[in-house]
Amino acid sequence: MAREFKSMDGNSAAAYVSYAFTEVAGIYPITPSSPMADLVDQWSAQGRKNIFGTRVKVCEMQSEGGASGTMHGSLAAGALTTSYTASQGLLLMIPNMYKMAGELLPGVLHVSARTVATQALNIFGDHSDVMACRQTGFAMLAEGNVQEIMDLAPVAHLAAIKGRVPFLNFFDGFRTSHEVQKVACWDYADLADMCDMDAVQAFRDHSLNPERPSMRGSHENGDIFFQHREACNSFYDELPAIVEDYMHQINAKLGTNYELFNYYGAPDADRVIVAMGSFCDVAEEVIDYLNAHGEKVGLVKVRLYRPFVTSKFVAALPETVKKIAVLDRTKEPGSVGEPLYMDVLNALAIEGRSGITVVGGRYGLGSKDTPPASAFAVFSELAKDEPRRQFTIGIVDDVTNLSLPEDPNCPNTAAPGTIECKFWGLGGDGTVGANKNSIKIIGDHTDKYVQAYFQYDSKKTGGVTISHLRFGDSSIRSPYYINKADFVACHNPSYITKDFPIVKDVKPGGTFMINCQWTPEELAHHLSADAKRYIAKNDVQLYTINAIDLAIEIGMGKRTNTILQSAFFTLAGVLPQAEAIQYMKDAATKSYLKKGQAVVDMNHKAIDAGATAFVKIDVPADWADAAGDAAAPELEGKPKLVKQVREIMEPVGRMDGDSLPVSAFVGHEDGQFEQGASAYEKRGVAVSVPKWESSTCIQCNQCSFVCPHATIRPYALTDEEIAAAPENLVAIPMKGKLKDTYRYTLAISPLDCMGCGVCIGVCPTNSLSMVGAEGELAEQDVFDYCVEKVADKPEVQDNSVKGSQFKQPLLEFSGACAGCAETSYARLVTQLFGDRMFISNATGCSSIWGGPAATSPYTVNKEGRGPAWANSLFEDNAEHGYGMLQGHTAVRQMVIEQTEQMLAAGAPEGAAAAAQAWLDARDDSAASKDASAAYVVELEKLAEGEGEAAVLAAKILANKDYLAKKSIWIFGGDGWAYDIGYGGLDHVLASGEDVNVFVFDTEVYSNTGGQASKASNIGQVAQFAAAGKNIAKKSLAEIAMQYGYVYVAQVAMGAKPAQTLKAIAEAEAYPGPSLIIGYSPCEMHAIKGGMKNCQEEMKKAVDCGYWNLFRYNPAAPAGKKFTLDCKEPAGGYQEFLMNEARYSRLTREFPERAAELFERNEEAAIERYNHLVKLKELYAED
Repeated sequence: MAREFKSMDGNSAAAYVSYAFTEVAGIYPITPSSPMADLVDQWSAQGRKNIFGTRVKVCEMQSEGGASGTMHGSLAAGALTTSYTASQGLLLMIPNMYKMAGELLPGVLHVSARTVATQALNIFGDHSDVMACRQTGFAMLAEGNVQEIMDLAPVAHLAAIKGRVPFLNFFDGFRTSHEVQKVACWDYADLADMCDMDAVQAFRDHSLNPERPSMRGSHENGDIFFQHREACNSFYDELPAIVEDYMHQINAKLGTNYELFNYYGAPDADRVIVAMGSFCDVAEEVIDYLNAHGEKVGLVKVRLYRPFVTSKFVAALPETVKKIAVLDRTKEPGSVGEPLYMDVLNALAIEGRSGITVVGGRYGLGSKDTPPASAFAVFSELAKDEPRRQFTIGIVDDVTNLSLPEDPNCPNTAAPGTIECKFWGLGGDGTVGANKNSIKIIGDHTDKYVQAYFQYDSKKTGGVTISHLRFGDSSIRSPYYINKADFVACHNPSYITKDFPIVKDVKPGGTFMINCQWTPEELAHHLSADAKRYIAKNDVQLYTINAIDLAIEIGMGKRTNTILQSAFFTLAGVLPQAEAIQYMKDAATKSYLKKGQAVVDMNHKAIDAGATAFVKIDVPADWADAAGDAAAPELEGKPKLVKQVREIMEPVGRMDGDSLPVSAFVGHEDGQFEQGASAYEKRGVAVSVPKWESSTCIQCNQCSFVCPHATIRPYALTDEEIAAAPENLVAIPMKGKLKDTYRYTLAISPLDCMGCGVCIGVCPTNSLSMVGAEGELAEQDVFDYCVEKVADKPEVQDNSVKGSQFKQPLLEFSGACAGCAETSYARLVTQLFGDRMFISNATGCSSIWGGPAATSPYTVNKEGRGPAWANSLFEDNAEHGYGMLQGHTAVRQMVIEQTEQMLAAGAPEGAAAAAQAWLDARDDSAASKDASAAYVVELEKLAEGEGEAAVLAAKILANKDYLAKKSIWIFGGDGWAYDIGYGGLDHVLASGEDVNVFVFDTEVYSNTGGQASKASNIGQVAQFAAAGKNIAKKSLAEIAMQYGYVYVAQVAMGAKPAQTLKAIAEAEAYPGPSLIIGYSPCEMHAIKGGMKNCQEEMKKAVDCGYWNLFRYNPAAPAGKKFTLDCKEPAGGYQEFLMNEARYSRLTREFPERAAELFERNEEAAIERYNHLVKLKELYAED
């Protein structure tokens, strides 16, 4: 059967198949499965029909629990229903999975299998989520690569329909879900041909319907439940044969040989690996190599994992097998062995197969790369007389010594003739997008096989990305990183100056291209001696290209991707140049037309320019003997922190975390790290940074107020501090009442700056300009001096815009996107209350930029105090923060009672006075801090004595950290607050307890790729709202106001900075629950001009009435509880919408619908403002 070939990733393959069999999709976003649901939504919006001749009805829910409930209900009503999920999301579906399985409903869950968060969040792949579901009654089907997903995913739907058992169809998250391959696609007619339409009708006839009423979900007692539960056994007994039959039907159509368990390798193998998922392809490569060299090894691929058919498994094993290694991609602490290992042992026992040694290994947790070296290691271990019963591969375990030794120089097992390319980019620079286009161009316009995989660090845009591309004339089965490439490109020069080991990726004789602004002499200066030696000794062909300046000239700003993509096609020679250029232009038109023709034209110009912009560098002969590099400088700081930076943060930062042994994490077993590590990164990724012109500066500090990364800071200096400063420090007379006491400087960190330019936009006197970063590097010494040596000046600090910025930010240098609004808000909160803050952070953007492992951007002040930050989950953030308050309060209450007991025991006069002063001030944030310090002094004196009071003093001192009143903050985005976490948030606000909630409202699920939330507005285009959102934004603020005792504010710092500050201060001072909702423009909005206009966009939003500013303070006097802080809309509403591609793209894709929805959006805004005016009048009457 001839099939069309297309380049796509695993998620796309699963979505393509599932659409055919789906009538209703109950969905909720979670990485890495969200693209499946998004594609289904897009296809539905475009009118695609399934095999039943209808469009899929897509229902975005508030959580995975809601999605599974929708799935359950839809199936009960007779519609074939599907959902897509992973990790914690899958676990939230488990209660409904039991129900759907118990009711024999033919639903299908497609799962991009992902790590379940334990000591840390990990969004990448393993089987810990699906293994938590093996007891639910869902059948479980596994695939190992993109083609297998395309081929076998239909089995899950077909067998569910015919067998009346729901299916969990899974494949490895990221490694398979996001790997791009060239695959042969199904024709929907062939899928319809295999579908048992009689079974579909029987399902509908058995559904719930008032026309033929029945009931489900009864309650049963112990007298009958057990017997009734056993009644389903026959369905599970019969299901494997149904699955097998559909596999055979597929084999007949495709010429494949899919079975419940597939054996690959020598028919007389004595050593066999058992596994499922993407590692099977790695094992096959190694098996081919070993068998070609005279060994006898093999692999059993598990396809149908539940029900696990023991007879079929044993039948797949060679009769000659003596030793089996079972590999599990999960960890079950405390168990005898992991699940697949235990299943294999049970299968052999049940089938009476003896005389085989079975060992178990763990691999690939959290998408840990598992290359051929790991498979070689397993077969080598099995060759021993007594192989280890338990082991790990892919890591170095120097603590419990479970890891197998691996040879990094093991044979290359990739298909002969495979071309391998590797691209080091910066998140947000377009490198990944360009490479996705490249691989599709090669795959769709040549006969070559292709593969693409993308590796990321833990930051948002601005982090390191690595693209791994393979193409060749033979099928590619290499689901592991490229370590020796024919072509390597470094798209950001900072990676060279920081000596990332990029050049070592180049094969001898390979090509290395560096994007930089350097002359050959400057390049020689920046390359390390080690890099020079490698280039010279391995005949590396070296090129430079200045795409940085070229992109600026063309008008593309920082996005160099198109230029570099064009250079790659020319240098790699995969296609004739003229064809490659035309294909790139076609792809650019398709990708960017939604952003306007001007953007398309710029990309076309960039393609033409990039084709000839590179320069060949003649490698000097003396590079082969280049002198050694200087040792890394000594780091200063807290010893624990310095150790963490050296041993964990730095290797992780240069993408070398794979090399860290288990011992590196001894002391961090529970996932706890020191604060303040990000200050040591000094990433230097910005090409342009701000330069201060002191002569025109009015010292308003607005630049610091909006800086997302705290890289521009004002300081008041004494004459002595100026005298000790670096010579290039510029200080001018301080304005205001302290002009004769201090001088003023504005310190800028060029190595921490992300180059967003937000500060330039808010400067009222144009005293800042963006200049080349290299010319400003001397300013780093000034910045570091001010941070480390300049003392706090409380007399210049207050809660005004200007005064607040003299306070130390305790959030700095995060991994947030350049121009991020969220970090500007969070940083400001830490300046006001950071030395006593608890932060419970919902999973999302703010947890990703706020909590990267060993690289925390939250820091401490000179006294060692700072935010105590934690992330629990996505859905439970409010409850987690509430729990922090309860835990702290419980211990503090004990201290209160001990203090009262000490007073009753007759404490000395000084101690008694201090104790009473503390008791009186304990609920006042500022006063309790001073009272606590005085109390500790007296307690220390008293504890040195004897008697009951002294014993109590010692007990109180043991918990002195609980004396000062703490400030409890709950941070999260709109996806958490409006949707998945709303129930918990509502409960916590209703509790009346003293917690502060800050919602970063981006009006979209920013972290998972831009899905619509209930914060999204009418007409907004987002994932899961491909045709524009049809319903209005939820009014979270007004819902909270209904309680009457919750402080509520809506703010937008770029529109009215003073109002933002006032709201934050009032919220923290209010002795009850508070909710602040901050408007947060985002990369996902695609604002014209980019995120440098973030703060200006806030102002526009408020001016036109899109976003309203107000405060509701229950503690305010009657008549003043509600304050409307914005003026009547000034017009320009439609212009505001058209300034952001999240709206404007709808006019190109659905123009008539856009006109209708945009009109409704504006009408809703007018009604909203008028309603707020009425609220103001209403509260004025109180």
